Amino acid sequence: MTETEMVKRAKKGDDEAFLSLIHLHKETLYWTAISYLKDENKAMEAVQETTYRAYKGINALKKPEFFKTWLTKIMMNYCADTLKKEKREISQDELIFTTGVEDRTYLEVEEALSSLPSELQELVRLKYFQDLKIKEIADLWGAPEGTVKTKLHRALTALRAFFEEKGETNHV
Repeated sequence: MTETEMVKRAKKGDDEAFLSLIHLHKETLYWTAISYLKDENKAMEAVQETTYRAYKGINALKKPEFFKTWLTKIMMNYCADTLKKEKREISQDELIFTTGVEDRTYLEVEEALSSLPSELQELVRLKYFQDLKIKEIADLWGAPEGTVKTKLHRALTALRAFFEEKGETNHV
């Protein structure tokens, strides 16, 4: 059974089909939550809440072929709301605790991302962390593909400048 068929069945009340869809996308949901919340427990809670919201709102999904995009948007909205409530910002003190090269690289990328406006941060996360295609992002945002490409170019240019300023040109 295709994903689109599972979505249609889930919209008709087939709980097994819905659970199969969630199982299919649980990893994407988890990593989306981790990229925003940076906390395993909060990410697991976000997956649960997103699953609940998707289950309750499945009938609002107009195009079954965009289920993954719709689900990802629910997750992103939940994470954004959570961060607003916490008014959480990564401070320099929090960045100092790691010593591993991988951790430092990750934190440097996160620091660079935090220098971007939130819309561009979201775009980079969708494109490179969630591996969404330009068309999927355009559909998710309700924007033309050209606009998404322009904003992505702007984000990458800003990231490149950030790393060049730090003398680290191999990241972007």
